[in-house]
Amino acid sequence: MQFDTKTVNKLLEIDESYKAPERMLQLMLDDQKRPEVFKKFLEVSTDLKFDWFHEYFEDEQAERKSKKQDFTPDSIATLLNSLVDSDKSNGHYFEVAAGTGGILIKRWWDDCKNDRVGNPLHADPNLRFLSIFTYDPRAYWYQVEEMSDRAIPFLLFNMAIRGMNGVAIQCDALSRKAKDVYFIRNDTSDFLAFSEVIKMPHTAELRELYNISEWVDKFD
Repeated sequence: MQFDTKTVNKLLEIDESYKAPERMLQLMLDDQKRPEVFKKFLEVSTDLKFDWFHEYFEDEQAERKSKKQDFTPDSIATLLNSLVDSDKSNGHYFEVAAGTGGILIKRWWDDCKNDRVGNPLHADPNLRFLSIFTYDPRAYWYQVEEMSDRAIPFLLFNMAIRGMNGVAIQCDALSRKAKDVYFIRNDTSDFLAFSEVIKMPHTAELRELYNISEWVDKFD
C-alpha cells in the first residue's frame, strides 16, 4: 500500500490522522498550495486509475458507527461501471453518496480510455487508442453528492488531481439540506492539467439548480 497512514500524513504535513480532513480541505481551496500537494502525491505514484485513499480512509476516517460508512472495493467499482451503459451518458455522470470517489474514478478512467464523446470510432477495439488524441476534459461533467465532512475533502482532491469538470455537493441526499457546493473546473483541453476547486456562494439560484431545500451549518 503506497498511500499508507504514515505516507499520507507526511504529505499533508500533519502529525495525527484526525487532522487530515480539515488540512485537505484547506489545501484544496488554496490555489497556490493545491497544485504543490498534487505534485508531491504524484511523486509517490502516477497511477490514477483507482482511489489512493480507500484503505487510508477506511482505517483512519470512516464513520462506521454514526453514519454506517463503508466503501466500495476496487473490484466492485470496476464491475458497477462495466454494467452501466456509458454510450448513452453523453459525457454526464451523477452519483449520490460518492464517498471519496472510488466508483467515480473508475468511470473517469473509462471515459479517458474510450472517449465516447470525442472518439466516434471508440466502438471498434482496434481504434480505441485514438481516444488519447480526442479526449477533452471539457466534454465531460461529473456531478457527485456526499454528506460526510471527513469524506468531502478527499473527494475534491480526487476530482481535481484528475482534471475533472463537475460539481461536488455536500448534502443530505434525502432531505436535500446542503452545507456547501464546490465547482471543479478544468477549462483546458489538457487531460494532464489539474482542476480548480471553487467554493460557491449560498445563493437562491444554486439552491434551485441543485434542488437544495435549505443551507445548513451542520446536519441533524
